[in-house]
Parts: sequence; C-alpha cells; structure tokens
Amino acid sequence: RSGSEREEDASGRKRARMVSWFVLCTKPQKEFQVERLFQEAGFPFYCPRFKSSGRIKPFFPCYVFLRFEYPEQFKLVKYTRGFRRVVGNDAGAVPLQDRFIEELQSREISGLIELEKYGVEPSPGDEIEVADGPWKGLRGVFKKSLSDRDRVMILLNYVSYQGQLLIEKSKLKKVLS
Repeated sequence: RSGSEREEDASGRKRARMVSWFVLCTKPQKEFQVERLFQEAGFPFYCPRFKSSGRIKPFFPCYVFLRFEYPEQFKLVKYTRGFRRVVGNDAGAVPLQDRFIEELQSREISGLIELEKYGVEPSPGDEIEVADGPWKGLRGVFKKSLSDRDRVMILLNYVSYQGQLLIEKSKLKKVLS
C-alpha cells in the first residue's frame, strides 16, 4: 500500500518514508526482463498481461508498475537493464494510488486481463467513454485508430485537463446521443 512507513535513520531516530507505485517506461519488449530483475531485487512489481493470438503479452507495451521509495531508491531503479525512465512531469516522478493497481489486478482472470468489446465502433470525431479499466467513465473525443496495435488515441477533456491517452480500442464505447 502507498503511504508512510517508519524506519530508523543513522542516528537512531524514526523518520517517515514514502513508498509508492510508479509507472516505469521500459525499452521495447523488455517488460518481462525488467520484471524478473526487479523481483530478484525484492521490489514489488506489476506487469499486467493479456492473451492475444495465443501469446501472452504486456497489457501496456513498454510500461510496467514498480513500488519503491522515490527519490531515495531511484539510483537502483535507474541502472536496471531494460529500464528507460520513470513516468512523471516537470516536478518529477508521479506516484500512483494503490487503488489504481488494485483496480487493474481485480480485472484479471487466471493472471490475465480479460478484454471485452462494447457496442458500436467509434469514428473520428465521435464522443466516446472508457467503458472498462482504471479510466472507466472518462469521456473524450475519438481521434483515430492505430492499425498496428488496435489502440486508439483519445483527446481527453477531464477536470480541465487536456491530454492524449493511448488505450485498447476494445475498452471504449461510443456515447449514443
């Protein structure tokens, strides 16, 4: 769980430390290698998987989740083979709430995230809503399909935030007027 844990510093005083989940960007097709290395090092790690064309693949290609103390353990993370960067903004790494990871894990059946389809296929310009997963309920405008991964780009309008999100097309539904 995310939050404060207590540990003693060099002088024996107790101090709080923040341990959280973070999104890591990996080198292409290195998700499972990075998973093995971090698990061997004793870090809590999560790489959601799904089955496609008979093969088990990462649910988020090039992205995995790692629980560690930032920035104190960042050097250990930074020099791991296959690691690219911690996802963040100008202020630094952005921690995730535990419920985000728990929500992803709750959608697994036998260790694999199950994909479902929802209704009518959206066309560019259609209003859409994310129908499943941790972004369920977010609304946006369907921009275009990415043919090689059957993913879509969504222009989000969410709490005055405007950005782009890549997500499985099967997790969307067209908003019917």
